[in-house]
Amino acid sequence: MIRKIVDYQKLNEAILNLLVEKFPDGYADRDIVAFRNAQNEFIEAVEVKTEDTVYLVKVGKRLVQAMEDFEDGEDDFNNNNDSDNGNLDTIVEEDLE
Repeated sequence: MIRKIVDYQKLNEAILNLLVEKFPDGYADRDIVAFRNAQNEFIEAVEVKTEDTVYLVKVGKRLVQAMEDFEDGEDDFNNNNDSDNGNLDTIVEEDLE
């Protein structure tokens, strides 16, 4: 299974849909995975899965707001990703091997 780290700024409708489905009431501390990436940066993320990929979405205040906006039917979160059409491959910040 492929593991990918995704930043808030690279989220699109497909990954936000996965997040809202998994965490309809928001995520809690117990849902956060903490690790160091290849650049030795400390990362906190929540995990969502598809059939072949585990997405680790970096957490923060902006992620919470994006999830709330998405759930309310707003799509202000998607300013730069209008052409993505929900393609999960376009949101990857870095792959973990």
